[in-house]
Amino acid sequence: MRHVIAVLLENEAGALSRVAGLFSARGYNIESLTVAPTGDPTLSRITIVTSGTERVIEQIIKQLNKLVEVVRLTDLSEISCIEREIMLVKVRAVEQGREEVKRLTDIFRGRILDVTDSSYVIELTGDDQKISAFLEAIGDDNLLEVVRSGATGIARGEKALKV
Repeated sequence: MRHVIAVLLENEAGALSRVAGLFSARGYNIESLTVAPTGDPTLSRITIVTSGTERVIEQIIKQLNKLVEVVRLTDLSEISCIEREIMLVKVRAVEQGREEVKRLTDIFRGRILDVTDSSYVIELTGDDQKISAFLEAIGDDNLLEVVRSGATGIARGEKALKV
């Protein structure tokens, strides 16, 4: 099962390396990883997307909590949350295909950021399912380049990941 784990950790050299090392040392896969400083310059927030059985996820959370740099964490998959990812995609757009790409971009509420005679660069924000559905609708033959940020997430309502 897919899990989105949000981690608040000390913003210091090597902290991210230790988190990634924990996963690789135990043979766990990281599907996506996003990291950025928070409003507090001494803390960073990591969002990790991983998959595994309940037992594996429980082990991951226990091991993460043992790291000195980890201040707090939560499994966003277990609560009501908002999850988003940003994607930049360069697609082939020639002749009559140009209008179809524009139409699909509008349907998925994306934005065309760059236009050339033969391609568009499109920005799309949404959850994993929306991003994947757009890529499927565009088709592999039209994809020139895909850049995805990885998931970020935040709990709905009053619940917050903070010190």
